[in-house]
Amino acid sequence: MPLHRILALDVGDRRLGVALSDPLGHTAQPLLTIYRSTLKADLKSIARLIRRHEVATVIVGLPVHASGEASRQSAKTEAFAEALRAHLAEHLDPAPELHLLDERHTTAEAHGLLNYSGQRKTAVDRQARSAIIDQVAATLLLEAWLRRQSPALLPDPDA
Repeated sequence: MPLHRILALDVGDRRLGVALSDPLGHTAQPLLTIYRSTLKADLKSIARLIRRHEVATVIVGLPVHASGEASRQSAKTEAFAEALRAHLAEHLDPAPELHLLDERHTTAEAHGLLNYSGQRKTAVDRQARSAIIDQVAATLLLEAWLRRQSPALLPDPDA
């Protein structure tokens, strides 16, 4: 069975949350947070991760309004995804597939998960929390992608 790692990106103006699947493409784990500097540096960092982890597919979360309509951040994210696609095509052979996936509510869900786990917002841990919130959102995005890609289980004929 070929290895098929999947990398998910939660793209923000200041940070990129990154999650990675296992080599078989079944589970999602938070990987790291990239603090944004320049577009060129951000794209290079992502390309290095893709090479290092032998990624075959990249998922970029597309933030849309609850109604499903595009937002101002959607346009920024689509521009980032296009720049990433062009950078990967130029620097990696073969370039991984790149897909945009509706990420509605992933950041809110990530905050809820951290609150539930006891990671409440306080002045002391606000910076540490912001460092992982994007990773958690990327992991939720990747889990959503993996659920969509896995075949539905057929009913047991013996049951």
